[in-house]
Amino acid sequence: MAERLFGTSGIRGKIGSEVTCELALNVGKSLAYYLKNKGTVVVGYDTRTTNKMLEQAISAGLLESGVDVIEIGMVPTPLVGYATEKLDADAGVMITASHNPSQYNGIKLWNKNGMAYTQKQEREIEEIYADKSYISVGWQDIGKLSVNEEIKGQYIDDLVDMVDIREGLKVVIDCASGAGSEISPLVFRKAGCEVTTLNSQPDGFFPGRNPEPNVENLQTLMKTVVAIGADLGIAHDGDADRMITVDEKGNISPFDSLLALISKQFDGDIVTTVDAGLCMDESVNGEVIRTPVGDVNVAEVIIEKNAAFGGEPSGTWLHPDFCMCPDGILSGLRMAEIVSKEGKLSDLLAEIPSYPNIREKITCSKEAKIKVMENMEELLKSVFDDISDVNSIDGVRLTFGDDSWVLVRPSGTEDYIRITLESRDTQRAEEIRDICVKIINENL
Repeated sequence: MAERLFGTSGIRGKIGSEVTCELALNVGKSLAYYLKNKGTVVVGYDTRTTNKMLEQAISAGLLESGVDVIEIGMVPTPLVGYATEKLDADAGVMITASHNPSQYNGIKLWNKNGMAYTQKQEREIEEIYADKSYISVGWQDIGKLSVNEEIKGQYIDDLVDMVDIREGLKVVIDCASGAGSEISPLVFRKAGCEVTTLNSQPDGFFPGRNPEPNVENLQTLMKTVVAIGADLGIAHDGDADRMITVDEKGNISPFDSLLALISKQFDGDIVTTVDAGLCMDESVNGEVIRTPVGDVNVAEVIIEKNAAFGGEPSGTWLHPDFCMCPDGILSGLRMAEIVSKEGKLSDLLAEIPSYPNIREKITCSKEAKIKVMENMEELLKSVFDDISDVNSIDGVRLTFGDDSWVLVRPSGTEDYIRITLESRDTQRAEEIRDICVKIINENL
């Protein structure tokens, strides 16, 4: 078996030690071989300081192998998925490490329908990469390089056409100095919103805040929403494929409740991941189908089941009526539309069932993660009673007779083991958390 390059969301790692120009060059050659050394690939990147060197390396690998490249520049990840489909390209490449800090970067691949490469496709790329199955074409057959600036405008116009937002809705948008910095505020203004921006200057050092959209990093956004009397706050991660909201009271929205609220707007089945909470089952109109963590897993099932909508509690949502790439800008627009038509976000979220929910992560190296997870199911089953269901499609998820549940899984993008759990009782939730933390630490 070839060594794994891809995690749950593409290739990602620290620049210099894990992600290098050589890696990018050879991934480009591997992708070209996978495409039979012909066709066209769209390439975009986020705001990281290492974006251009990796873009040029992967483009060189594609061009050397006879594949044409369309550069679309610094763009949000969803625009790469959109452009790949709209320009009838054979694949797309996004240079990004999403919510990771500045010293990280990565590569994510997209199909011609705008959906991320599946695990099966990623394994094929890894095999080509490991075997060095590259083909360099002659000088007369190298790929052609072109630049497309127009696709940004088409994306903006198509996004605005997707929603109907009350004129003058006050929105604060925090772009984290990431890839959404230029496009996201513009889209909301064109949709009729009164927009105030935070961290909307592209900067790969992320000087205003870390790109992970969580409570710790969104304090300024939360205070600004209240200070100016905004209806809604919206925060993106580094590449704007994710979105989280802040209500008019300055409270960051619970991830599960927010996903349930948007899912209620659709008729039909909803696809989500194993770490999504009970409120999904109690809120949506159709069946809730759970998959392993990762947007591509959600996307595959949306297509397979012809589902109406899908997403992860992290704020990574897929809109099959627009594109199969997660889109944090469209997600934000749709939340703004809901608020403009149905009332205050705090009131809408209060109607969603909410239970004590704990998300915790334990630092663990890649090697240790494998060792710890080998016997995790048996370890957990040995210390918990009243287990009603065991789900091992991604890590180990136990459901108990009182509807409490816990998921222990290794992060696919960072050096952590993640514990996610929920219970109708706070004390019960804390007890489950403490037991899981103890088991993991004893086996590190």
